[in-house]
Amino acid sequence: MDKLSNLAKFKSTCPFLGRTKTSTLRTLCTSSSPRFPAVSKLTEKATKCPVMGPALDLRSKQMVAGYASLAGSAEFAKIPEHQGIKPSAADAQKCPHASKAIAAARVAEELAQAKKAKAAKAATAIKSANAAARLAAPSMRPPPPSRSRRLPPPHQDASYRYFNNINRLANKFPIAHTGNVKDEVEVWCANDYLGMGNNPVVLETMHRTLDTYGHGAGGTRNIAGNTGMHLALEEELASLHRKPAALVFSSCYVANDATLTTLGSKLPGCVYFSDSMNHASMIQGMRHSGAKRVIFKHNDLQDLEMKLAQYPKETPKIIAFESVYSMCGSVGPIKEICDLAEQYGALTFLDEVHAVGLYGPRGAGVAEHLDYDIHKAAGQSPDPIKGTIMDRIDIITGTLGKAYGAVGGYIAGSHDFVDMIRSYAAGFIFTTSLPPVNMAGARASISYQKEYNGDRQLKQLNVRDLKSRFEALDIPVIPGPSHIVPVLVGDAALARLASDTLLAKHNVYVQAINYPTVARGEERLRFTVTPGHNVEQIARLARVVDQTFTELGIKRTSDWAKLGGHAGVGVADPKEIEPVWSDEQLGLRDGTAPSLLHPGQKRVIDQRAIKVTREKFNDLLGPYVEPAASAPQVPKAELPLSAPLAASIPAAVAAASA
Repeated sequence: MDKLSNLAKFKSTCPFLGRTKTSTLRTLCTSSSPRFPAVSKLTEKATKCPVMGPALDLRSKQMVAGYASLAGSAEFAKIPEHQGIKPSAADAQKCPHASKAIAAARVAEELAQAKKAKAAKAATAIKSANAAARLAAPSMRPPPPSRSRRLPPPHQDASYRYFNNINRLANKFPIAHTGNVKDEVEVWCANDYLGMGNNPVVLETMHRTLDTYGHGAGGTRNIAGNTGMHLALEEELASLHRKPAALVFSSCYVANDATLTTLGSKLPGCVYFSDSMNHASMIQGMRHSGAKRVIFKHNDLQDLEMKLAQYPKETPKIIAFESVYSMCGSVGPIKEICDLAEQYGALTFLDEVHAVGLYGPRGAGVAEHLDYDIHKAAGQSPDPIKGTIMDRIDIITGTLGKAYGAVGGYIAGSHDFVDMIRSYAAGFIFTTSLPPVNMAGARASISYQKEYNGDRQLKQLNVRDLKSRFEALDIPVIPGPSHIVPVLVGDAALARLASDTLLAKHNVYVQAINYPTVARGEERLRFTVTPGHNVEQIARLARVVDQTFTELGIKRTSDWAKLGGHAGVGVADPKEIEPVWSDEQLGLRDGTAPSLLHPGQKRVIDQRAIKVTREKFNDLLGPYVEPAASAPQVPKAELPLSAPLAASIPAAVAAASA
């Protein structure tokens, strides 16, 4: 009771004591800790308190230094001697000093053993992670980061992210070199889905823009102003999606974050309905908005409707989802979500990041592709087509950094909506805008792809080829209707090791995808095929992946089936998945499909699309003029080099240029 009366004094100042019933405190006071029998459960809980924890730690050290050291010394025996008692193990408990010493020593020993066991477990985890890392080629691994006393070392986990040194070669894509310029590899995981990073009209336009406008943008658009390249790119994007307006951001991460933050904060009482597999940028934007967020199961229309029905129709609602989910390759049910949005009074926010450039007759994304023939017949008209799925979407976001091979992101929608984001979104207002050269390259890429459908078709034919080869070899491809080819590994260390093995032994670069990008236990290799990969490269890739799976003992589709299936692989009675692109749309029915590339063949460059694209820059860059016949090139060794400049170049670089 004395203990309880003392504790009652502190109920007003201690949150734990204040909200805990007296009967509970009595139980905690009188019950021994199962881990440390010498102390009560209440004392054990107090060690986790930010205030009492350090105090108890200090006190326990003082007790151990006092009682425990005394208990282990010859002086301990003298404590009861003045009473004529020879201390035995049983008699020692009768002495208040001795019993406290023994108890303190026992607690100290138990705490030390627990700390030692925890340290041993952490050391084992580090050792396992380092062993997996050492199996990779030494040149592919950076030294581990220095440890911090306050932050946990991230490389303790097998899902720690390593970044390889990969340098894509403009004249040889999809070939790149590693840190050694002579060490060439094939790239199989780039998001430059169409290889537009080295398209000739894109590079040509960027060179012309660089010569005309220089490199940087000069600041934010709020300070440095708009440029013709800004306005022309936004007009091109609005036309692509047949929306009244568009706005360009420094990246689509910023576009999603800034737009969702602004929407949620400016619509009082707004509720977001977010697909459980939405991208981190969308999740972050919804969190930053302060608005309520309701998460529905991935692509589950029944779950979405059930949650929409819980709110009055007048409550502002926004359904945020994606068209192509990049890590699993699934495609959102866009039409059906639009139907629910109309029924329950919600706006639709569609992320087309992994779809723009790749779907639809003009590359506007899956929303356009779902009304393929209608949009194809409408040509390049910028006007909305009423009743189409793309027209029913309120807000579309996309990227310039994937299929268009550039950098940046954007939103497209109504004039009022875009103007609100332009006026209030901090991620737009306070960020230096993209340089003119980047915007010119992005616009040229969009223009070219709007005019030429062959790259999209060839890419999809290559995807079908690779998926069929993997299936024949029992390699576990997570099923999906899109261009993404995710191969299930199911273990972080194995996924990393498979990536390293393919790179070191076979010159194949494909990055491992681990937590938190995907769930633990669903680690994978994510392959992306481009129109630039030829049939021999695809066949060779399938062979070396098969060899690597055998060498490392990675589960096959049949192995997952024996376990009941996992992540859609090896499940019983799987649903047949129809690709987004039909045989007819690929030109397989009428014989207009593009030919697959063979070794030594170059990709088709559409001259009509180049002509249309060049003409779009006449107002800013002037009419394109074919360069004169190249003059004889002076060998590099004979180029004049001023003495001050030559002196500033490292000897190794100067020697390499000679």
